[in-house]
Amino acid sequence: MLYILAIFLPPAAVLFTGRFGSFLLNILLTILGFIPGLVHAIIVIRDEKHKKEMKNYMNQRS
Repeated sequence: MLYILAIFLPPAAVLFTGRFGSFLLNILLTILGFIPGLVHAIIVIRDEKHKKEMKNYMNQRS
């Protein structure tokens, strides 16, 4: 769902991940050009998803 939001509003998608610093950076990148903001949003969303998967994996092993 966040990937779809990232296509239309990259800063909003980054804000929903809870990273305020990345949100501000994404606003700057989106102002400089839509594509850099979009790429950054996808990277941040993917990183957040990976972090949650690793946390779940570590909790299952305990």
